Amino acid sequence: MTDNNRLRGIFTPNIVPLDANGEINEAELRRYVDWLIERGVHGLYPNGSTGEFTRFTVEERRRIIEIIADQNRGRVPILAGAAEANVRETIKACEAYHEMGCRAVAIVSPFYYKLSPAGVYAYFKEIADNTPIDVTLYNIPMFASPIDVPTVRKLAEECPRVVAIKDSSGDLPHMMRMIDAVRPMRSDFSFLTGWDAALMPMLLIGCDGGTNATSGVVPEITRKLYDLTLLGNLDAARSLQYRLLRLFDAMIYNSEFPEGFRAALRLRGIQTGKGRQPQSPGQQLGIEKLSSELQCLLAAEGYTHEPVGGCPVGQSLDPEQVARIVQGVVGELKRLGIAP
Repeated sequence: MTDNNRLRGIFTPNIVPLDANGEINEAELRRYVDWLIERGVHGLYPNGSTGEFTRFTVEERRRIIEIIADQNRGRVPILAGAAEANVRETIKACEAYHEMGCRAVAIVSPFYYKLSPAGVYAYFKEIADNTPIDVTLYNIPMFASPIDVPTVRKLAEECPRVVAIKDSSGDLPHMMRMIDAVRPMRSDFSFLTGWDAALMPMLLIGCDGGTNATSGVVPEITRKLYDLTLLGNLDAARSLQYRLLRLFDAMIYNSEFPEGFRAALRLRGIQTGKGRQPQSPGQQLGIEKLSSELQCLLAAEGYTHEPVGGCPVGQSLDPEQVARIVQGVVGELKRLGIAP
């Protein structure tokens, strides 16, 4: 494989719409797939964390991919979440998604049982040696065993089927160390960020794209941010990153993930239905309050109307978090001797 075949762009980790009975709403899922593609996403990423893969059965996870692949009709590549509870079932999922025409699978590092780096390596090596489809490592240390840089390098060196890593830690220096360790020997290896708050900085230090939950709500913004950054229009890209940061923070920090994203998507006209995780009365009231805040943020971008009573005025974007990220990037570049 050459670097021209690297996974690139924004792969949307889509929410799964549910009907009144909590079952997969196939018609709405198909409409959602078309809606995302029409708005410029580079690829689709079903059965990820945003897609609440652990809240569906094995059969339902297969059906989700089957529906999306059928509706997609090859228009964009599919990165299918294939993580199951053990190696055998994960390999079976890899085989099934390969037959459905997916471009690659994403597999989270072992969860529940926290493993050593040696255990993480052995897990992925077993899968990579027995899968017919390309594998993306999925590092999300807040939920699963972390994948350290030596392990990524070793897997990239020994396993041609391991072609990418999705990192959701938001750790810029960690991403830089991975790129520095792997890209010189594997020009075809892709680096994707799963942390929306750092999408622009991650692209600037060499990432190929992202699997960003906000792209499932505002695909227009994440696609434009990606394009502007790669074109070098950094002032415009920075402005978009600040705006995306506010929306991301509101969706991820003000409710239990991914309920904020479901609420925002409903404001954009996709009938997500209620999630499968039960919500207390207090949580439900919180979601209603959050929906009003999200509506104001989306209205400011021109994607919906303001709520009854209007929105607060005079709010300004707080650039502190992005500033810290940028300072971290510059500092690390200087430490490596590659900054001006």
